[in-house]
Amino acid sequence: MQSINEVEQWNVFEAAFEAHTDGNPFTDVSVRATFRNGDTEVEVEGFYDGSDVYRIRFMPESSGIWRYETRSSHIALDGQTGSFLATQPTGNNRGPVRVHDTCDFAYADSSRYVELGTTCYAWIHQNEALREATLRTLSASPFNKVRMCVFPKWYPYNRVEPSLYPFEGEPPQMWDFSRFNTEFFQHLDRCVLELRDRGVQADIILFHPYDEEEWVVEKRSRGPHWGFDRMGPEIDDRYVRYMVARYAAYRNVWWSLANEWDFVKAKSEADWNRIGRLVSESDPHNHLISIHNGFRIFDHSQPWVTHVSLQSDRAWEARDHRERYRKPVIYDECCYEGTIEHGWGNITAETMTSHFWTSMVGGAYCGHGETYYDPTEELWWSKGGVLRGQSAERIAFLGQIMDRAPRGAQPLGQYGGWGIEGEYYLIYLGNRQPVRHFVGLPQDVEFHGDLIDTWNMTIESIPGKLSGNVELHLPGRPYMALRISRAKQ
Repeated sequence: MQSINEVEQWNVFEAAFEAHTDGNPFTDVSVRATFRNGDTEVEVEGFYDGSDVYRIRFMPESSGIWRYETRSSHIALDGQTGSFLATQPTGNNRGPVRVHDTCDFAYADSSRYVELGTTCYAWIHQNEALREATLRTLSASPFNKVRMCVFPKWYPYNRVEPSLYPFEGEPPQMWDFSRFNTEFFQHLDRCVLELRDRGVQADIILFHPYDEEEWVVEKRSRGPHWGFDRMGPEIDDRYVRYMVARYAAYRNVWWSLANEWDFVKAKSEADWNRIGRLVSESDPHNHLISIHNGFRIFDHSQPWVTHVSLQSDRAWEARDHRERYRKPVIYDECCYEGTIEHGWGNITAETMTSHFWTSMVGGAYCGHGETYYDPTEELWWSKGGVLRGQSAERIAFLGQIMDRAPRGAQPLGQYGGWGIEGEYYLIYLGNRQPVRHFVGLPQDVEFHGDLIDTWNMTIESIPGKLSGNVELHLPGRPYMALRISRAKQ
């Protein structure tokens, strides 16, 4: 049995302390801790968790003995000391995902991370049965990242008053923005941990515009205006610091400042840059940070932005974004496979699968979403539950191909493909259906070729060895790909 003073590297160490204040424990008391291991020193901010309990969470990024000491404005919290042993990671604990080789990702242990994301904006706000169904679905899916909101949404197919809100008070607008609802955040803790234990990254969206009345389609059914999108800079910053203090110790956390940042009318671009810098400076564990667009793409060259998050179905532009920003690119929203009336929510499974392939061979990553109409209005994109579409298994097939590709592959100018010159080529033909395709390979080098049907999920070996200028005969149907790799000697 593991001692309470032992924590795996990249897991969460938590220290809890009791202290009472007659004032507001969220604003009147501060507590921090310094963690030391040899020459390494990390400053961590603590947070209030209700019932006179303050917590400090820390993710040890190396093994060995860690010692800490607290500093606080409250005498009962100041000067507390302790230590714990960080042990070697086990199981699927590979550490947080970080930027690798400029435009790619890898886990902290250097193992490959091929992002296969999906979106379940409001899954944490649903009833327990639906949340459990979402987790079961994720466990059986290829998806290793979920985009999810902290604040609830009021939007078509997502008009549900949640049972818990992030602030104390009464809906729709009687909030005490100086006091967080710790019961809500304890629930969010569990949700993030459930994802972590399934190997799924929690791409946490800090702000969004979907509690405004203008987002309601049927004007006779006026939605609540909770006001979380227009709390003001002081409250925004206090909320952000609380989120970072509470969740930065979870290895599977990513920060997304906003969904459709340009639709949040109460905030300027300067506000987003202030918030981005605050997240970056406050996070002692340097998690990934992005910001998602509506119509207007953000300036991702800002130093706090770690990777480019896009809403776009123009995946063929991936190389341009890579070259412009020199950062990983994710098409987090490329429209949704489904059947609802909105144009962004009724693309086919074939199109969704093709977006993934186009992104990948362009050196980028892609995000899935599903919006099949259901009378219960339990659509995956908003509430989670179950998947009804056909793209998920094809995305899993692509993930297997990418996992087996050589490390260091890049977009190639020749053929419009992806790979390593003279070693490996992956060429996607999309919705074109040629019966012949020409490739120019290095002379005097033998290659092996495979014909991949990305929809039917088959791989057929091309007879013989390939070398030099080659004419390949194809079946004349769409969604085919070619994989050409140097023959083993």
